[in-house]
Amino acid sequence: MRQIAYYGKGGIGKSTLAANISAALADDGLNIMHIGCDPKHDSTRTLVNGRWLPTVLDTYRSKGNNIELEDVLFTGYKGVSCIETGGPEPGIGCAGRGIIRAIELMETLHAFEQYHPDVVIYDVLGDVVCGGFAMPLRSGYARETYIVTSGELMALYAANNICKGINRFAVRSNIRLGGFICNARNVDNEQKNVEAFAQSLSSHLVAYIPRNELFRECEFNGKTVIEGAPDSQLAKALRALKDTIIHNKQLTIPTPLSLEDLENMAVQWYQTSLGKRRR
Repeated sequence: MRQIAYYGKGGIGKSTLAANISAALADDGLNIMHIGCDPKHDSTRTLVNGRWLPTVLDTYRSKGNNIELEDVLFTGYKGVSCIETGGPEPGIGCAGRGIIRAIELMETLHAFEQYHPDVVIYDVLGDVVCGGFAMPLRSGYARETYIVTSGELMALYAANNICKGINRFAVRSNIRLGGFICNARNVDNEQKNVEAFAQSLSSHLVAYIPRNELFRECEFNGKTVIEGAPDSQLAKALRALKDTIIHNKQLTIPTPLSLEDLENMAVQWYQTSLGKRRR
C-alpha cells in the first residue's frame, strides 16, 4: 500500500489535481482511498458527482463514539473510497483536528484492513501552520509527498514552508519529497522558474500543467477531467502525471531556502522578466 500526500497553498488547485490523479489511478484498476484533509471538504466532490460528503468531524459531533466507518466513507468514481475530514465550526477550534480525528478513526475501525487500498491519497491544506495538518507527515502515514505550486511568490513561500516540515520529520517518519507539480498561473517564465526553485531545494519539477478552462467546466458538472473529458489533451497530461508519480524514484529530503534567499530569487526573476518586456 502506497500512501501519498499532496500539499500546497490554498487555492492553488491541489484538490483538483489530487482528485484527477485518484480517478486516473482508478481507471488503471487500482483500489484507491482518497482522504480530503481540508475544512472546506471539497476534495472529493468531483469523484462523487458533485456531492458534498458528510465529514468526519460533523459526523462525530452528531453521533459521538457510535460512529462507524460507513458513516464517513463513500464510494465514488470507479470504486474510489472517499473520506472528508472536515473541520470545526468557523471561529471555533483547530482545523487540524479533523485530520487527527479521521486518522484515529481509521486506525480504530481498521479501515485499511477492511478496504485494502493499493494507494491512499491525502489531500492536505498546506499554508496553515498547524500540527494537525502535519499529521500525515509526522506520523509516517504519507511516505511520499508532492507539492503543488505555481510561479507566484506566495505559492512558493508556502511550498518552501511545507519543505521545512518534510525536512523536520524526514528521519523520524521516513518521509520524502517526490517533487513539485506546477499548476500554471501564466506567470512569466513560470515553468523555468519553478524548475529552478525545485532544484534549489534538492528536488525536481515533476510536471507542468498548463492553465486550462476545462478544469472549471468539468468541476461545474461535478466531474474530474479524467471522467468528464477523457479524450482531451488535458486528460492525457493528467494521466502522464499519474504515471510519473507511480514510477517516480527521485524521492529526496528537501533543503528549504531561507526567507531572504527565496525573496532574492523572486526579485531576480521579476527583474529578468521586466528587462525582457522593456526590450
